[in-house]
Parts: sequence; C-alpha cells; structure tokens
Amino acid sequence: MNKAITQGLVLMPPPFSAGLGLWSREDGLSGQGSYLAQPNAAFVSADQDFGDCLELQKTVTTQKLRCFQSIPFQPGLYLRVTARVKAISGALPTVRIAGWAGNGGGANVTSADQQGPVVALPGYGVPVTVTAIVGSGNRPGVDMVWGTAPVFGHFGIDLTGPTGGVVRIDDISIEDVTDVFHSDMFDWVDVRDYGAVGDGITDDRAAFDAADAAAVGKRVVVSPGSYFIGSHLTFENPVQFEGTITMPDSQRLACTRNFNLDTYAAAFGSELKGFKKALQALFYFTDHIALDLNGRRVELTEPIDVAALAGLTSFTARRTLTNGNLVAVAGPAWTTGTASAVATYAVTNPLELTAVSNIAAIPVGARVIGTGVGREVYVRAKNIATNSLTLSQPLWAAAGTRSYSFERYRYMLDFSGFTALTRFQITNVDFSCEGVASAINLAQTGSVFIVSGCMFGLVKDRAITSTGEGCQDLHIDTCQFFSADQGLPAQDRKSLVFNTNANDIKIRNNRSSRFGHFAVVSGSGAIFAGNHFFGGDDQQPGLRRAGVVLTLPDCKTFFTGNYVDNCFIELSNEHDATPAYGGSFSFGSLTITGNSFTAQHVQPWFNWVVVTPRGPGHFLYGLTITSNVFYARSGNIDRVEAVDSTHATLAYNSFRNVHMHSNTFTGVALRAESPMLVEHTQSTAADTWAVDTGGLLPFGGRARNVVGLVFEGAVSNSANATQYVTPYVQVEQGAGAQFANLKWPVAVKGKAQVTIRVDNPA
Repeated sequence: MNKAITQGLVLMPPPFSAGLGLWSREDGLSGQGSYLAQPNAAFVSADQDFGDCLELQKTVTTQKLRCFQSIPFQPGLYLRVTARVKAISGALPTVRIAGWAGNGGGANVTSADQQGPVVALPGYGVPVTVTAIVGSGNRPGVDMVWGTAPVFGHFGIDLTGPTGGVVRIDDISIEDVTDVFHSDMFDWVDVRDYGAVGDGITDDRAAFDAADAAAVGKRVVVSPGSYFIGSHLTFENPVQFEGTITMPDSQRLACTRNFNLDTYAAAFGSELKGFKKALQALFYFTDHIALDLNGRRVELTEPIDVAALAGLTSFTARRTLTNGNLVAVAGPAWTTGTASAVATYAVTNPLELTAVSNIAAIPVGARVIGTGVGREVYVRAKNIATNSLTLSQPLWAAAGTRSYSFERYRYMLDFSGFTALTRFQITNVDFSCEGVASAINLAQTGSVFIVSGCMFGLVKDRAITSTGEGCQDLHIDTCQFFSADQGLPAQDRKSLVFNTNANDIKIRNNRSSRFGHFAVVSGSGAIFAGNHFFGGDDQQPGLRRAGVVLTLPDCKTFFTGNYVDNCFIELSNEHDATPAYGGSFSFGSLTITGNSFTAQHVQPWFNWVVVTPRGPGHFLYGLTITSNVFYARSGNIDRVEAVDSTHATLAYNSFRNVHMHSNTFTGVALRAESPMLVEHTQSTAADTWAVDTGGLLPFGGRARNVVGLVFEGAVSNSANATQYVTPYVQVEQGAGAQFANLKWPVAVKGKAQVTIRVDNPA
C-alpha cells in the first residue's frame, strides 16, 4: 500500500534550486527566518556528487534546516526522509534527520519523536546518506514515532556537534514506505505478491506454497482471478479465497486452519464442487477429524461415490461430517438401475447365484428380488468370468434355476466402494432426498458408523442401506425419517429406513413416518430404545406392515421404551437357506419391554408381535414380552401376538422360557399371558377338572406346565363332605392342547387357582 499513490498525498519537499527562501533555518513555521540571502548558505550547481545542492556553514550549536512546506501525515502512514551530506572543510559535524510535528490546531506535538539517529561524517568529500523513518506506530524500523496526533510536519536535518564546518546537502527526499510495513501492519499475504498469475492456465502451485510459507500464522489471500493448481496443495495457514482455483479431480486441497465448507465453496466457486473437494480432503487430514458444512445447503446433481472421491478403499480413523443440508436435485443420475437375469441357486452354496445370465448388466449393490428371496438381499460382488454373484444373505426358498430382478438404488452418499470403513460419523445433516434419491449406502465391511441428529426427508427407496457388513455396531441416534411414499396405502409402500447384516446395532430415539418398514435386521445384539415409528395410512380399515423385521431367529435383541404405531414386530428366518429347524436355537433371545403399542383403523386380525417361520420345527426360546401398553384406539383387535403360518407353524410343544405378563391392554379381546393364573370353579363333583386357558396363552400355545395350584375353600364330594385328597396334573389336553386336567382319585368339586405356562422353563 502506498498512500502517496492511493490518496494523492504530496510528500516531496521543494528542491534547493527552487529557492532558499523555501527553507527555514528554524522549525519551518510561517514567519520564521529562511536561508535566503544568509551569509552561511549558498546554492551550488553542478557539484560532482550531488549536482544542484545547498552549501551550508554550521554557525550555531544545532544548525536547523526545515522546509516551509507542510508535509501531510496521518495514522498508518510511514515516511522515509533521506538526505545526502558531505563535509567540505572545517570541523566535522554530526547529522540527523529532524522534523517538527504539528497537530490539527497548528501546535507542536511535543510527545512525537522529532529527531532521528545521529550520523557522524567520516571525512571530507565523502557523501553520507542519512535517513529516518517517521511513522505513527511504534514498530520495529521506525526511528521517529509520532503517534496519531500529528497531521502535518516540517522535515529536514539538524547539524550537531562542532561548529564552523562547511557541508553540502543534496535535495532532501521524502517517500511513502508504508508498503515496507505492509506485512507487519496487516494479517494477510497475497498469492499475487509471490508470483501467482491467476489466468486459469499457468500452474500457480509454487506461488501458493511460497505465500503460505511467508504467512507464518497470517491469512493467505487468494485475490480475484482463476488459479490452476496442478498437484496436491496444503495451506498451513488460514486462507481466504476471493478468487477461485481449479484442480484435477485426483488432487487434494487441504485447508488445515479453516477446514469447512465455506472455505472450499469459496475456493472452487461452487458449494457442490467445494463439498466434494472438502470431503475428499477429510480422509487425509491428521489434525482435523470433522468437516463442518457451516449450516449450508449443497445441491447434489448425482450420487457421490465417496471411496472414488477419496481415492481409497479402506479407512479406519474417526471422521465426522456435520452441520449442513444435502439436497438431491432431480435428474437422470438418480434413476434406479434395473436388470433381470436367470440364475441358479444351491443351498450348499448359500451366498452365491451361479450361471447368471446377463451378468454384466447387474450392478454390484443391487437388491435381489424374486421368489424365495428374503427382504433386503443385495449383490455384494460379481465375477463375470465365472458368471456368479455373491449375496449379502442366503435365499430361503430359491433352490434351482429361476428368474430374478435387480434394483440398484442411488444414494446421495455412497460408501459402498470402501471394502472397509470404520468410525465414520454423520451428525446434524439434513438429507433432503426430494423423492428422487436414497441417502446413505454403507461400506462393504466396517464398524461404528454413526448417524445422529440427522433429518431424512422424502426418502425415495432407502435411508440407510447395508449391502455387506459395514453395519457392524451401527449407531442411529435421534434422527427423523420421512418417506416419499407415505401418501400410499401401507401395503403399497416400498421404502425402508435401514437394514443391517451384522451385529451389535444401537437404534435410539429416532422418529420414522410411514415407510414400508422401519428396519430389516439380520444379526444379533441389537438395541432398540426410545424410537417412534409409525406405518399407518388413511385407509379405514387398513392393512399394516411390519415396522421391525428380525430375520435372525436367535437375535439377542432388546426392544425397550419404543412407540410402535400402526405396525408390528416380526420374527422371521427368511435369510436361511435351509429354513426348517435343524438344531441349536430357534426364535427368541428377545426382550420386548416397556413399549407403547398403538393402532387404529385396523382389521381385527391385526397383531403387534408376529412370528413368521419359513420352515417347520421352529419354536420360541427365550422370549420376554412384559410391561408394555397395547392400545387399539378404534375397536377391538383379537390379540396382540400371533403366528403367521403361511409357510409353516411353530412346534408348540418345544416352547422354552417364554414370558408374557404385566402388560396393559385396551381394545384387545384375548389378552395373552404366561405364566397364566386361571380361576377354575368346579360346580359338580367330577374326578377330572378341565382347566381351560381360553386361548389366552401366548401365540395360541399349549398348556405345557402347571406350576401353581391353590384351592379356595374345601374340596368336597357331591354330599358336600370335605375330601382330603390330592390331584395330579395332565397338560396339553383338549382342543388345541390348551387345557390342563386336574385328576382326582374321587369325584370332587370346589375352586382352584391354577398357574399354567405355555412353555417349559429353560
């Protein structure tokens, strides 16, 4: 910066050739004496060193020379006053730059330093340059600190030391050297000052590096222009983009001191391009773990393949994407990929389809659809050479050769190109799918992927998909999900909030509105807590679909404190190539406790907990349904729980450790319970008392055990004589094996409290 140029300041005093009357022998104030016609001063022309100059004899202790011209001064201005002096004869004096500082009222500012450093003249005929810098700030290199009070000055020199000597003085110059202090005065450096061209063609990488190296904690300013950067570029200092840059897609920009979307959007002139480059850089930082989107909206015109963007296939360090809005803009890039093929499936090779026709057209990550295929089965890999596809889950009833169709959904953030991704976190991001896109596709493998505080709006197909095992220890917390097909009847919806294939997921405090399903979960160790998901519609009465589908029979899952609204929990084994029970554990290891279940405008046969075995021989083992509220708001439903026997039924004689009690029922006709307390009154004497459970054992199960028997009052014969006899028990009696018989040695009557279980204790 040069104020003489930018503000038109006149700084240069007059030359001596203009007349010695312009030069004061005092402080330069109006009315003071000049050097015109003084006996100790003369104008000399054609000096061999100076040309025109002033010859002056020192006659007083401090011989002053000041220009009468008022030189303007202001805060932030730095002036360099220069005089060239040589001794001619006599005693050698000393020389210093000097000035008189005046304020707005014309008075001297006595606090200003008005003399510069003293310089001794070394001998005769030797020119010596005497300089001093005058400035408002007490900065290194400033010889005369004037502060902010002065508004003008009279400048020149002082001759000090011995008197009598004669000197010659070249024209005194004053120049604006504010730019010398530029880097110290301001907190930025400009890439243009270090050779950046900014024509969009020349590679300005070296200039950017130089500016960054010079900044040393200050901002690097990329002034207006278009700058081409041909290779990776890292800023170790804060950077401010007024111009834009272009880079090859494979090259990275790392803004280590202001790593956020604002910076990258400014750098590339686009939120979308800036977001991509910032997301790319996120995987390479060691001093940043989070990309802040600054609350900005980024419009995506196509899916983002995150692994391809990063140039990586594996990443295990924690990274976070946070605080912004990603919006899918309608266009052909979001069109679902579809294909069909004939393929062969064998239960001995449960994760492969072989002899696949048209295999080249089938995209990896596509969902497999066909007879005998369970929900949320995806293509994990394909081998064109062997015409085979690797599946995410087995098929439950697809042995042999048949036709399949495939759908590849389009995700705003697609991580499936990572073979492994661990500890990636997305927080406080709104995914506006706009009815054209899905949101997140997980990596092939990995753990602790966290989605929290996010909003998923108008999801077309899937909010979060796992086509492999990148869902290990998946966390979904405090998110909201809205389906694009929520206006459809429940049975026509195809959308899904999420699916998993691996273990240990934590699903907490989320809200989901009118998806086909909230979750399809294959794996064990799941925790569902505090979620509210509803699948109702405007049909009266309407059909309802499962909210949560658990496809691993022995699922080891807690389901606690949720609000299940117009949908149900389904236990299934549809991801089993041999779905008939073959040993080990069956449906169970599931705790459903402290939840609120509600429904309205449903058919009487609607149920909130449904078991759907795909093959025979299965049973319940370790199932707890306690302390829940079941509320049918518009008319009675038959019962809470049921077995869907479309494919097979349960082996009721094998139930183990089934607990269903302490629940609250409203609008439910048959209120199942086990252990069940039945009050049986035998009015006429008989040797067999048939105790009826009334179909109230869970899942229509059998009266497997009598674990308690208490009589109210005496047991008597037909003559009302008390009988001191003891019965024995027969279980699984009568229609549906839902009776327990008390067998007496004689015919008796009375009242008994009988506790019956639907299972055998574990």
